[in-house]
Amino acid sequence: MRTNIKEYRAKSNLTQAELARRVGVRRETISFLEKGEYNPSLKLAVKISIELNAPIEKLFIFEDGDLI
Repeated sequence: MRTNIKEYRAKSNLTQAELARRVGVRRETISFLEKGEYNPSLKLAVKISIELNAPIEKLFIFEDGDLI
């Protein structure tokens, strides 16, 4: 899965640490999400979407095979 979290985070002038604090995770979790190395829970995805004021489908891009 690809993400656009980094781009939306930059538009919001948030650091990884600030976003992590707002959504209740460690900074490393945000880093892993931005690199596509971690699939978030639905709850976390919604929290990130709210904080970045962006639709979930714009933040998380599923690629072939991701849903299987």
